[in-house]
Amino acid sequence: MNFDFSEEEYKFLREVDDFLEENRHIDVMDVTRENMAQICDTPERRAFMKKLAAKGWLGITWPKEYGGQDGEGIYEYLLNEKLSSVGASQIGKGVGIIGKTLINVGSEKLKKEFLPQILNAEVEFAVGYSEPNAGSDAAAMRLKAERKGEGWVLNGQKIFTTSAHFADWYWVGARTNTEVRKHNGISLFLIRMDDPGLTVHSMPTMGGERTNSVFFDDVFVHDDYMVGDINKGFQYIAEALDIERFTLFTFSPIRGRVQLLCDYVKTASKDGVPLKNDPILRQRVAQLATECEVARLLGVKFVDAALSGKTPTYEASAYKLFATELSLRVANATMDIVGPGAQLALGTEGAPLNGRAESCYTYTVIDTIGGGSSEVQKNIISKRELGLPKNF
Repeated sequence: MNFDFSEEEYKFLREVDDFLEENRHIDVMDVTRENMAQICDTPERRAFMKKLAAKGWLGITWPKEYGGQDGEGIYEYLLNEKLSSVGASQIGKGVGIIGKTLINVGSEKLKKEFLPQILNAEVEFAVGYSEPNAGSDAAAMRLKAERKGEGWVLNGQKIFTTSAHFADWYWVGARTNTEVRKHNGISLFLIRMDDPGLTVHSMPTMGGERTNSVFFDDVFVHDDYMVGDINKGFQYIAEALDIERFTLFTFSPIRGRVQLLCDYVKTASKDGVPLKNDPILRQRVAQLATECEVARLLGVKFVDAALSGKTPTYEASAYKLFATELSLRVANATMDIVGPGAQLALGTEGAPLNGRAESCYTYTVIDTIGGGSSEVQKNIISKRELGLPKNF
């Protein structure tokens, strides 16, 4: 396995750098939003995504028959890392979760309707898996879908739907059969977010961002907008989650936080003594820097597995678990090393690191839960890679 990039890949990186420099704008690129910077929730960010689309960068790995480039996944990885490094919106759910699932199992109608819109950055999606009382078990969803005429009527609730307040369409898992094992009775649907039966309620996060509860009151979905086969939705969700765990938790922001901490330790002093002279702090920062390199290589390992034609299930969970827990360790270390001033909020005058310590701490907790909690990732690794029984 080669951990370095080819000359063509470096050429692509330089091209992306040039593009980002030409389109640099504070309303589009904001690293202080941490991992939430990836969402496309403003007109300015949607306009930026249209520029990405014009470059042909939203369908790099899609088959040419659907408007893509049949390119290698490494280029999608490099693009997402560059975008996240400057706090810009990323290629996201539409290209990855929704687009690739529709290419694999969607009807011709759904492909013709949605794939061109995704490639042209004309549509935004919300993803609805999580529900009250279901914890991190997507198979435990209970949103009820009952057969009616040529479609289904949905009643129930979803929570933690981050994009529901600005998305155009809702990608939703619902229970269509209660008489089988919970993994076998779920189906996937696409629903317009302006459906009169949907009610969106804000759920503020500790990081200052917004997620949502979404209530379904007799929401009718025609059969045409069921994705794939009936009762096979959990299989599609599981495959899409492997993509989400990798693409939505990029490495570059973690590296940026480690560099921010290193720069602080290099220049700050306590009681007149430079922090960089403290052997305990040096050891702690060195440990984080080493773990940062491990996270990077786990990401490259995921890309390598995908390029080999293998479904990178274990690799996705290993990367997501290690990277997001590392991000949390970096935030904790920053709070400890900076001291009481680390509690000052982002932008507070005189705050160390301009308040980034506080924002990193409150944001990174979210990352260990989204896309499947750390506990779920450990269970996946134990079963898929270590071969341990489900109950051990």
